[in-house]
Amino acid sequence: MKTTLKTLSLSATILGVALMAPTVQAADFEEYARVVNVVPQVEQVNIPRQECQTVYENVQQPQERSNAGGIIGGIAGGLLGSQVGGGNGRIAAAAAGAITGAIVGDRVDNNNNQPPGYTTRPVRQCRNVDNWQTRTNGYAVTYEYNGRSYTSMMPYDPGSRLRLRVSITPLP
Repeated sequence: MKTTLKTLSLSATILGVALMAPTVQAADFEEYARVVNVVPQVEQVNIPRQECQTVYENVQQPQERSNAGGIIGGIAGGLLGSQVGGGNGRIAAAAAGAITGAIVGDRVDNNNNQPPGYTTRPVRQCRNVDNWQTRTNGYAVTYEYNGRSYTSMMPYDPGSRLRLRVSITPLP
């Protein structure tokens, strides 16, 4: 029973203090202030871009080689070599004539070709280039209200007047 009386007495005291405290009310209204100065807040931002150009380079065309000279030279060398010597020497001379004839025939055939040709081909070359841009990221707005000067950051330029929400709350 004692704890109940203590709790009841404490609750009554708190309630009495709350009822005796003055009530606080706030008043909100809108008004206009005169804008004195607006300064854009700018920053430099790099947005790289790619610049490309087409250049032409000379490319050597591969030389086409023919096997006909080697084949004909090998046959002719083999026939000529078989005319020399006798027995196993004739076989060795035919083999040596065929090898020599193939080498000589290949060189004669492919050295008489035209010099290697050149052609041009387009090559695309690209590089990244800095692209600095100036961006406005807000406005420092200085305005006068009720004889005092204030400065606020705003996302837009308000013009010559600035609409304000005024809140008045009495101090306890």
